Amino acid sequence: MTTPLADPETRLAEGDHEALRLWLRLFTCSTMVEREIGAALKREFGSSLPRFDLLAQLERNPAGLRLGELSERLLVTGGNVTFLVTSLVAEGLVTRRRAPDDGRAWIVALTPEGRRAFQAMARAHERWITRLFQELSVRERTQLHALLGTLKFSIRHEAASA
Repeated sequence: MTTPLADPETRLAEGDHEALRLWLRLFTCSTMVEREIGAALKREFGSSLPRFDLLAQLERNPAGLRLGELSERLLVTGGNVTFLVTSLVAEGLVTRRRAPDDGRAWIVALTPEGRRAFQAMARAHERWITRLFQELSVRERTQLHALLGTLKFSIRHEAASA
């Protein structure tokens, strides 16, 4: 019999606050999904989740995005984005050009090859996510989505008033 992997939830005591219990459950689930998807991207495409996320942002913005915008959207440092972009340029998946209105800024966009590569990854990504959430009914997924939307709104409101 295999022992379950330890996760943040295992550190909880019976008397811990329910909000802490909920946060650790959300964190654990998010981490588990990220690990599964990251491993599948590596295995099937030789890619990583940060690369996938960057390509996804560019897919949604066909005219391209400035490096700073990418950093903000991906919630990572400019250095991380620059490293990823340099690698993707070398592979022919993205282009990088100077912004016409600011010679210091760079705009990054998908190449046709990058768009094809991303679309293949996105189809697989959708299959993997669907498989990971298959134990929840449609009603449960809808309810969970709504509840997490309420939580997201509450967190944004709290952050704005701080």
